[in-house]
Amino acid sequence: MTRVPLDRPARRRPVECPVEAWLAFLGHRWNALVLWHLQGGAKRHGELAALLPGIAPKVLSERLSGLEERRLIRRSPVATFPRGVTYALSPAGKELVSILDRLEMWSRRNDQSESRS
Repeated sequence: MTRVPLDRPARRRPVECPVEAWLAFLGHRWNALVLWHLQGGAKRHGELAALLPGIAPKVLSERLSGLEERRLIRRSPVATFPRGVTYALSPAGKELVSILDRLEMWSRRNDQSESRS
């Protein structure tokens, strides 16, 4: 893996920060959950919809397109009848899911709602 030098803290707008851009993208409802479900292997649109109760088919299609544009997932045709496609994590998507897993562990250790009860 190539090491990229980190920026030093400096005055900047959120739109100039790559971390802010990624957090905003991942903060869109469903994006992180779609990635999380794909870590178990490739899935079809319908399979993902069943795993994400409440998501509209159009929204799922939009989220999948956005994840594909950012090269986090790969869309592959399936040679079956009826024809279809599957979605799977790309190498970058797998790397990001491992980061999200660490964020989940951190969030569980630092869950403030438990201390309010």
